[in-house]
Amino acid sequence: MKFGISYSTPCHGIDPDGIVAYARHAEDCGFESLYVPEHIALYPGAMIGSFELPPTLPYLDPLDCLSFVAAATRRILLGTGVLLLPYHHPVVLAKRLATVDVLSRGRMRLLTVGLGSLPGEARAVGVDFATRGRRADEAIDVMRLLWAGGEEGVGFDGRFFAFDDLCQFPKPHGTLHLPIHIGGSSRAAARRAGLRGDGYFPGGALGPDERAAQMDTARSAAVEAGRDPQALEYTRSGSIDMTADQVEALAAQGVTRIVVSATATEPDRQREEMTAFAERFALLG
Repeated sequence: MKFGISYSTPCHGIDPDGIVAYARHAEDCGFESLYVPEHIALYPGAMIGSFELPPTLPYLDPLDCLSFVAAATRRILLGTGVLLLPYHHPVVLAKRLATVDVLSRGRMRLLTVGLGSLPGEARAVGVDFATRGRRADEAIDVMRLLWAGGEEGVGFDGRFFAFDDLCQFPKPHGTLHLPIHIGGSSRAAARRAGLRGDGYFPGGALGPDERAAQMDTARSAAVEAGRDPQALEYTRSGSIDMTADQVEALAAQGVTRIVVSATATEPDRQREEMTAFAERFALLG
C-alpha cells in the first residue's frame, strides 16, 4: 500500500512557510505523495451536493503550488486531487505539467483530473458544462499526443481542439507519458478511468456495493479498450487516524494507494498527526 497526504489551502492556509513545513514533514515521515485540490473561481450560491461553498475559500493554483513545494522538497511525489481538466487548454496544460515534472526531476506523477461540478465555474472560463466530459476526453488524448510527439510534429482534429504539425519540448523527465488518474464518483468517471486513465481515484460518500461496481466498470472498460485492467491504480481517501484493519479492508478491495489529510489547524498538532500515522504504518520502513 502507498500512502499520500493532501494539503487543502482552504483548510490548511495559504502561508508559504506553512505549506513548505507541511510538505517537508510529510516527506520526512515517509509519505509517498502530496496532493492539492483546485477551484479556479467560486461565486455566491455555488453548491456541491447539499453543501454551499463559501466564495472566499482561498484555493491556490495547484500546479503553481506544487512547483513551489517541489523546490522545497527532494523526494515526495506531486499530485492533484482533482485538477478540473475541462477548464484548461490541453496544449498549455501539457507544457505546464512537463515543466513541473522536469524541474522536480520526475515527481509530477500523480495528476488526478476531474470534470468539475459547478456550472458557474464552467461558464466563467467559456466551457459548456454539458460537454465537459467529452472535452476532458479530448484533452487527455491531446496531452499524451504532445508528450510523445517528435520533431516532425503531431496533429489533432477533434471537436474541441485542433492543430497541425505541433511540437512541444522539453518532454517530461525521462518519459513520454505522464500518468493521468481519473477522479470522480460516478460510473462515467469509472469508465473514463478504464478507457483512458492510469488510475481511478473515486470520491463521494458511496456504499461498498457501488464502489465495487465502479471498479468493475473501470476494469471492464480497460479490457474493452485493449488495456491491462490490472495495471489500473486504485486510490482512495482515508482518515489520518485510520487503523491497520481499515487499511487491510481497503487493500482487500484492490486499493493501491490511500490519501489522508491532517485534521488539525495548528501546525504542531498537524505534525503530530502525520508522525503518528507514519509510525503506525512504518512508512520509513
